[in-house]
Amino acid sequence: MKTEETTIDKIRSRPRFKIYTDLKPAEYEQMLNEYLKNQQEFSGNINREIATIQVKTKDEPFWKPSLTLRTETEKENAEQRTAIRGIFGPSSSVWTFFMFLYFLFSIGWMVFFTLWFVGLQIRSEDFHWALAASFVMLGCMLLTYLASRIGQSKAKEEMEKLRHFAIESTLKFEKNH
Repeated sequence: MKTEETTIDKIRSRPRFKIYTDLKPAEYEQMLNEYLKNQQEFSGNINREIATIQVKTKDEPFWKPSLTLRTETEKENAEQRTAIRGIFGPSSSVWTFFMFLYFLFSIGWMVFFTLWFVGLQIRSEDFHWALAASFVMLGCMLLTYLASRIGQSKAKEEMEKLRHFAIESTLKFEKNH
């Protein structure tokens, strides 16, 4: 039995999706602007190539999800079609901050673990503290992960609204092939 995954399933289960349409990028931009004007709970910035949509809230939480829609023109054989790529996630500044923390703590872990191991190999008593410091770095990585999971759970309701926006605003333009 062969099961097919539809675009709507991809939108529900993954933070990325891609659909094809016969609309030109300018037409899609115009339709997306009209759709956004009729929605009271969403705000966004839309241009011909990229659109960023967020849920309006009374407060501005640190972990605020957004939907980014990128419009690209692809040529297949002699036919030209428009691809709409969507991605759900935090703002780029939040994502960059968490990646910076993971990078910082992993480099710290490697440095401290290497210091401890080299000290062990050369039988030096100077670097026994480095093993404990490497475990502190692992703990900091775990705390960073837990903070990201807490942020994701706080933004779950907004994420569902963004998924609904993606389904309502883009799925009706999908070209079946």
